[in-house]
Amino acid sequence: MPHFTAQDGARLHYSDEGEGTPLLCLAGLTRTGADFDYLAPHLPPCRLIRMDYRGRGASDFTGPATYTVPQEARDAIALLDHLGVAKTAILGTSRGGLIAMVLAAIAKDRLLGVALNDIGPVVERSGLERIFDYVGRNPRAKTPAQLAEALPAAMPGFANVPPARWLAEAHLHYTASADGLKITYDPALREAFIAAFDGPDPDLWPLFDAIAPLPLALIRGANSDLLSPATTAEMRRRRPDMIFAEVPDRAHIPFLDEPEAVDAIRAFLAKLA
Repeated sequence: MPHFTAQDGARLHYSDEGEGTPLLCLAGLTRTGADFDYLAPHLPPCRLIRMDYRGRGASDFTGPATYTVPQEARDAIALLDHLGVAKTAILGTSRGGLIAMVLAAIAKDRLLGVALNDIGPVVERSGLERIFDYVGRNPRAKTPAQLAEALPAAMPGFANVPPARWLAEAHLHYTASADGLKITYDPALREAFIAAFDGPDPDLWPLFDAIAPLPLALIRGANSDLLSPATTAEMRRRRPDMIFAEVPDRAHIPFLDEPEAVDAIRAFLAKLA
């Protein structure tokens, strides 16, 4: 399992495969690089780079004080330095998109373009409250099959998702044990999330504007409770050149192998060339 060492000594897991335009994929709050497994087979030839943030997956658990977007942005730059990648495109899902916007503000010279998956400069409190309910907690289901049966009701806004996908989600994001399913990240991430949740709402529009004039794409789940239609409309007003796709029957977050998402990501990568 490849790892690199961050400036503070943390060992962070990553994967690096393929050749061509580098595409750094940054996952959601509680997710790992495996979050992009569904998309990978649909990508054109490119260099697919994925990272497990500190406290997630196979990376070191370094404590809630370090589980912040600025720290994760610094870790992303450290990974690029480790790999000798001067410039990369970024595909950021949810929290990964926030990290991408920070990188646009502090290290735009390292970016080729940014694609955002169901995230924008305004994060709706209703969506955060739903995340608050489960972050840092193991599911009640004891087996992947039990969790797969429960997920449709637990994920409002999703429709026409085959049972096999819910089962894949259960296997992808949880680890089976004798005591039931376990989350694949440090439970202390909940402390970091609560601290951010209780803090003031920062103005992220300057970070979004910092992406210009780089190529930009936005994918939104049509039923998302984290990225509102109003925020989406303002993003499109500010960046009329932005590639945009809305995925029907999806809330937060699209799986990224939906035809609308695949088409948008392919168009984004083609624009980089």
